Amino acid sequence: MAEQKADIALIGLAVMGQNLILNMNDHGFVVCAFNRTVSKVDDFLAKEAKGTKVIGAHSMEEMVGKLKKPRRVMMLVKAGDAVDKFIDTLVPLLEEGDIIIDGGNSQYNDSIRRAKYLESKKLLFVGSGVSGGEDGARYGPSLMPGGAKEAWPHVKAIFQGISAKVNGEPCCDWVGADGAGHYVKMVHNGIEYGDMQLICEAYHLMKDALGMSEDEMSAVFGEWNKGELDSFLIEITQAILAYKDTDGVPLVRKIRDAAGQKGTGKWTAISSLDMGIPVTLIGESVFARCLSSLKDERVKASGSLKGPSGVKFEGNKAEMVEHIRQALYASKIISYAQGFMLLREAAKEYGWELNYGSIALMWRGGCIIRSRFLGNIKEAFDKNPSLSNLLLDDFFKAAIHNSQASWRKVVSLGVTLGIPTPCFSTALAFYDGYRSECLPANLIQAQRDYFGAHTYELLTAPGKFTHTNWTGHGGSVSSTSYNA
Repeated sequence: MAEQKADIALIGLAVMGQNLILNMNDHGFVVCAFNRTVSKVDDFLAKEAKGTKVIGAHSMEEMVGKLKKPRRVMMLVKAGDAVDKFIDTLVPLLEEGDIIIDGGNSQYNDSIRRAKYLESKKLLFVGSGVSGGEDGARYGPSLMPGGAKEAWPHVKAIFQGISAKVNGEPCCDWVGADGAGHYVKMVHNGIEYGDMQLICEAYHLMKDALGMSEDEMSAVFGEWNKGELDSFLIEITQAILAYKDTDGVPLVRKIRDAAGQKGTGKWTAISSLDMGIPVTLIGESVFARCLSSLKDERVKASGSLKGPSGVKFEGNKAEMVEHIRQALYASKIISYAQGFMLLREAAKEYGWELNYGSIALMWRGGCIIRSRFLGNIKEAFDKNPSLSNLLLDDFFKAAIHNSQASWRKVVSLGVTLGIPTPCFSTALAFYDGYRSECLPANLIQAQRDYFGAHTYELLTAPGKFTHTNWTGHGGSVSSTSYNA
């Protein structure tokens, strides 16, 4: 009897790979599992995949031989060189029209390069963001595939079958060409950094300004999760604050306050700088992690650098908790508005046709930033697909207007008590800047022209660049060689 042919192969049997395979199996797809350390294949088939239709392979050649055509090979391996090595091994084994899928956390520039390379080999490349962690991989992740559009009909049933569903709609759709899928995943991760930092600032204020216990804070986050802040990260924060160590002390109190990072938030901030888009909140969230990692320096500085003395919160605690909730909500709106500004600019830069409502739906379930709030973003873009900024949508405009007074109180409280609120503060500064008809950049332009003859535009003649001989001895020749 001929050996059963697999619908898809998956390379990489770490926990995400294993869970994704089992998810595919649950949805009726036959998966061929492969791992560079081939003993892991046998272990997986004997344990976690026992009793399933999953089949294994002990070499890449054997794996390719077990696949239906067009062959679909998905990699869930460490981003970087490992992906390129697997691609180099696969190329000679595959035929025209076969599909290579990179489901790792790859940089979007690498995906653009790989898409071009595989196109030259007459193979189809898909670079897909996968979010949701181990649990999402097993029971329904958010998937953000991009690359060769011709590949989509051949992977759509598998991807949308295994993805999370919200109101019956899959949290997965085609994103765009070459690196679009991984770019959208990068922005997702940047927003995740921002969401986490905003929650930490709310926690910091409740703990140090209001003197609340972990149990009290856990109850607050539980309440918040019933309203407009309903989200995965608020939900797990409630659980973390309630968790006690074996001695009955909240475990979070014992954890060293030095945050790690894997770089995706930093990539988002770098991309925003490259494109000139003020994604200030994600940038601040990355810097907040960097500052937290200077733990030894901070301990030393805390003994000699003074903050405000004799100042403490004297108001109504319950009222301030509500102000903090409103500040968190308003700041979160700013973060997502900035994230979608960056996506819009990237679409222009790389020629991607991004569907912003569809992206909001992809993030609505399965992923780390999943929240009720994303449904409102989808509605905003469904109503106006060419919406230039989320802040201009009626729903979000009203939300910001309603939260604004509380937001300002919270930032003022942090400043008064010396409790850092980098993301609450930068979000408010962005909002005030974005709504300002006039900013002091006219003075910057005058300074640039004064010291470097960089020219400026007059309000009465935008697009026409003028140079002034400010000192009377600088001459009338303007600079074209560099920008300051």
